[in-house]
Amino acid sequence: MTAGRHAAKVPAITLGFWLIKIIATTLGETGGDTVTMTWLGETTAHPVANGYLIGTALFGALLLGLVWAQIRARTFRPWLYWATIVASTTCGTTLADFADRSLGIGYPGGSLLLLACVLGSLFAWRRTLGSVDVSTVSGPRAELFYWITITFSQTLGTALGDWIADAGLGYGGGALVFGAALLVLAALYYATAVSRVVLFWAAFILTRPLGATLGDWLDKPVAKGGLEVSRPLASLILAAAMLSLMLILPQRPATDGRSAA
Repeated sequence: MTAGRHAAKVPAITLGFWLIKIIATTLGETGGDTVTMTWLGETTAHPVANGYLIGTALFGALLLGLVWAQIRARTFRPWLYWATIVASTTCGTTLADFADRSLGIGYPGGSLLLLACVLGSLFAWRRTLGSVDVSTVSGPRAELFYWITITFSQTLGTALGDWIADAGLGYGGGALVFGAALLVLAALYYATAVSRVVLFWAAFILTRPLGATLGDWLDKPVAKGGLEVSRPLASLILAAAMLSLMLILPQRPATDGRSAA
């Protein structure tokens, strides 16, 4: 590596990154729903009380353990990074469902609350370290802000996906809306000078509702516009696809010419 450059502990932002991220967020939707709905919650013969809260606690504990391991790691470790991403998106699924349904604030209220959390996290990160560019994520403080923001954005994305789907567009229509929004961001990236940092975080948030609607499209009943694939089976298929892409596509850390913020 050239002098004056450091490697971040997050991956370089490439097309492969976005492909794996979309599959990971879809897996988070089906995986989270497998636990809170199929095994604990509303689609079981004997629902467990506070199923969404129990699922959130389980995945939250897993996420905390993986974030701790990620921060302690000295270099970028692709398998650890993507395991943490899956944990964050799965925890985001159960947390969003808890906020939307168990707290009684609905999809609009949950989405606005979580948007405030994302913006607040980014504001605190920017004020504390001077940059929210992911290529500077190499020290413990930056990593902590990064994973807090990631988890809030994953949770926000779940709430947005459910909101749009239930607003009348359905799961397929919701996926088309968020897919189109991502194409607009891609056009802005290649055709304008809009801040790359802003575009990254906008795209990162939007991939989550895309994954949420795709996941629901896979496992929801046909009568509700889904394919009715069992949630555990859908999760296994998505996990296999994600692992295959990780093996096929190059995994390298992001780099930045500045000193770590």
